[in-house]
Amino acid sequence: MFDNLQDQLQEVFDDLRGKGRLTEGDISAAMRRVRMALLEADVSFKVVKPFIARASERCMQAEILESLTPAQNVVKVVLDELTVLLGESDAKLELAQDKHPNVIMLVGLQGSGKTTAAAKLAYLLKREGHNPLLVACDVYRPAAADQLATLGGEIGVRVHRGDADEKDPVKIAKDGIRVAVDNLCDVAIIDTAGRLHVDEEMMAEAESIKAAVDPDEVLMVVDAMTGQDVVNVVETFSARVDFDGVIMSKMDGDARGGGALSIREATGKPIKFISSGEKPDSLEVFHPDRMARRILGMGDMVSLIESAVKVQQEEEEREASERLRRMDLNLNDFLDMNRQVRKMGGVGKLVSALPGGDKMMAQGQVDEHALDKMEVIINSMTLAEREKPDLINGSRRARIAAGAGVSVTAVNQLMKQYSETRKQVKKMMAQFGGMDEAGGRKGRPRKGGKKGKKGKKTRRGGMPGMGGMSMADLKKIQSMLGE
Repeated sequence: MFDNLQDQLQEVFDDLRGKGRLTEGDISAAMRRVRMALLEADVSFKVVKPFIARASERCMQAEILESLTPAQNVVKVVLDELTVLLGESDAKLELAQDKHPNVIMLVGLQGSGKTTAAAKLAYLLKREGHNPLLVACDVYRPAAADQLATLGGEIGVRVHRGDADEKDPVKIAKDGIRVAVDNLCDVAIIDTAGRLHVDEEMMAEAESIKAAVDPDEVLMVVDAMTGQDVVNVVETFSARVDFDGVIMSKMDGDARGGGALSIREATGKPIKFISSGEKPDSLEVFHPDRMARRILGMGDMVSLIESAVKVQQEEEEREASERLRRMDLNLNDFLDMNRQVRKMGGVGKLVSALPGGDKMMAQGQVDEHALDKMEVIINSMTLAEREKPDLINGSRRARIAAGAGVSVTAVNQLMKQYSETRKQVKKMMAQFGGMDEAGGRKGRPRKGGKKGKKGKKTRRGGMPGMGGMSMADLKKIQSMLGE
C-alpha cells in the first residue's frame, strides 16, 4: 500500500535537495507533482485541492524560502499536512468502565472484511484484559455465522449466533446482549450483514439494529483497496447510521491507497484501526503521524519499538535474560531472538518499519523466510554446540549442513551472523550506559544483587533479544523519536 505514492514523493523531494535555494517557481512545480502523485494514488480531488493549497501557502512563507535546507522544510510541511489529512491525533476506542456490556457494532459493504475485523477486534480486546462476545447478525451470506464461530474458536472468544432457523438480525443482536450479560462479558461485538452496494434494505436494517442495542461505538469497516469511491460509501453510511470511526482493512494490498487518505478529510470520521494481514493479531491502533512518516519513506520506528516492548513484557525466560546481560550470547539465545522477531510480525514487518524498508521489500531485497532457514540449521546442531558455539569446527559444520539439508556456506553465513549479533549486543549495551563486570549497568544498583568493586550493587533487568535493554532504555528511545 502507498508504494507508488511513496516513490513519486521521494522523487519530488530528491529533486528539491539538489537546489541550494528554492524559488516560488520551484515550490509551485513541486506542489504540482505532489498533487499529481496524490491523484494517481486515487485520493479524492475534493481532498487533494485543499491539501495542496495549504501546503503551498506554508512553503511560500519567507522563513521557508530563506532556509539553509529548503528541501527539508518542504518535506516537513508535506509531512505535517499529511498528518492533518489523516487525523492529527489518535482516535481511541471509547469504552465505558461502568457499563456491562459495552456494545460495538460493525457496519460496511459485503467483502470489506467485517467478520474478520470483528474477530481481530475481539482478540485485541481480549489481550487488553476484556471478556468479549461476538454476535453473528449476518443471516444472508452463506456460512457467515459459521465463519465467525470458527474464528471465535481459534482465539478463544464466545460467539452467539442464534437458533439455526433464526433469520431476524435484530432479535439475534438483542439476544446477544442478554447472552453477554449472563456470561459476564464486558464487550459485545456485533457483526452485521453487508451488500455489494449501498441499498435501502441494508441501511434500514443497520438503523434497526442500532436502535435496538444502542451501541457505544459504531465502526465502519472499509476495504483500503476500494479507492476514492469509498468516500461516497462512507458519506452515505455516515448520514444514515452516524458511525464513530473506521477500521481500514486489507492495508497489505497492492492498491493505491487513496481511500485511506480521503476518509477523514471528506467525512470528518477518524480511522481508529488498520489491518494488514490475516492473523488475529494484525489489527493495530491507527496513528496518523506514523502513517504519514511511512508514506514519506521515513519508516515507523516508534511502532517497531512498541512491538519490542510488548515482546519484552511477555518474556518469561529469565535464564536467557541473564546470559544476555553477561554478554554470554549462545546459539539458543540467537534462536530465541529470531523467534521474538517472528512474534513482532516477522522480518517483513520489521524491515517495513525502518526508513526505506517498504522499498526494500518491494524490490525483493529482503528474504522473509530467513528466520525459518536459521532455525532449521540451529535445530541440526547438538545441545552442546548450541550452548558452546566455539565447538563448531569445520567437520561439525559439514555435519550440520548435511543434517539441515543446506550447504556449508549457509552454515558459515549463520555463524557469521551470530558473531556479528553478539558484537552488536555488546555495542548496544555499551551505548546505553555501559556495563560493569557482572553485566549490570555501571553505577546503578540492582535489588538483591551482589556488590561490585566500589560497593555498588549491579542491576537486574533487561530485555531478552534486544541487547539487554531495559524498559527505561526503550522509553528513552521513544522520547528521542518524539513520543
